[in-house]
Amino acid sequence: MRIAGISTHVVNADLRNWVFVRVETDEPGLYGWGEATLEWKTRAVVGAVADLEPLIVGKDPRDIEHLVRTLSRHGFWRMGVIGATAISGIEIALWDILGKSLGVPVWRLLGGRTRERVRCYTHLGLGAKHAVYGAVDPGRIAEQAAAVVEAGYDAVKIVNVPYTHLTASRADVELTKTIGRRLRDAVGDDVDIMFDFHGRPGSVAAALAHIEACADARPLFIEEPLAPEDVGSLAVLARSTTIPLATGERLIGRDAFEPLLAGRLITIAQPDICHTGGLLETSKIAARAESCGVGLAPHNPLGPIAGAAALHFAVASPNFVIQEEMSGAVPWFDEVVKGPIRRDKGWWSVPECIGLGVEVDLDVAARHPFVQEPLLAAEARGADGVVVDW
Repeated sequence: MRIAGISTHVVNADLRNWVFVRVETDEPGLYGWGEATLEWKTRAVVGAVADLEPLIVGKDPRDIEHLVRTLSRHGFWRMGVIGATAISGIEIALWDILGKSLGVPVWRLLGGRTRERVRCYTHLGLGAKHAVYGAVDPGRIAEQAAAVVEAGYDAVKIVNVPYTHLTASRADVELTKTIGRRLRDAVGDDVDIMFDFHGRPGSVAAALAHIEACADARPLFIEEPLAPEDVGSLAVLARSTTIPLATGERLIGRDAFEPLLAGRLITIAQPDICHTGGLLETSKIAARAESCGVGLAPHNPLGPIAGAAALHFAVASPNFVIQEEMSGAVPWFDEVVKGPIRRDKGWWSVPECIGLGVEVDLDVAARHPFVQEPLLAAEARGADGVVVDW
């Protein structure tokens, strides 16, 4: 069996352009699907996949570790997020091929079943753009959170910390406190709440002020309280709060996670399978995290193939905690890809499928061609106009 070619298929889903990757083999009808979605980098990722294709055409698609090393090392330049995302999409498709060739689900190949079901959570509005990133009014937030619970979920995440620089204003902190209290009142005591700070606080003091403001809501975790590369500040923050901290969506590869894990700076690691190198690399991160007593809540606000990969990973990973999903991002989310995900309230079922269990409807995909994503980060400015983290 040999790789015959690689193609990409871009599907616009409002906030993001999903990038689906298809790896063809020389065996008739045998191919694999992966996903390499990366916000505001769509054309760069598509180009990176095309640049990487010649490195592995003609090779056996089942030699996944060997092929990933080829893609990572034989281009000479080390990979940033664009290259790593392109490799991730290809790598996920290789697992799909391997599973299909053996007639088993991918989770079997990753080590087998470690759980009977997979817990998941969503965002306000089930992932619709304006609900996720426009959460500022406490009353409206409470209504949207109650709607998530009504849809069956028992965990919800909110992005509500305002654009912040090195200090946090009293008004902003009080708003965070009010939102947290209203949110807890709206969903009750049996629903987990996660606050995503999006790396917006520019200092330990600013982050800690907003973390303390969330305390009354008793969060499951605080996500990205600081920029993920600021390990020193995260170490200080970790010693200053008992509320669980999570990060990792913007970290590429296990080396980037090592200082956080070795220092026990986080309770939850959040690698993104579609960015950090694929299923094999994420499994290596998970194994190291397990040895440090750290759980996994993989990042995934992406498309349905990314969701399928996350499902298989969760089934096979003993220190998995909870999975992000945004199936309400667009009304036709389930039309473009037939996949293995079956949700019962706040849980996904373990799939009995072949490979990833996905198939793309190319006719539906063609109805949603590339569109420039909305430039939401342009709004990320302080009161004086200074550019801050989105």
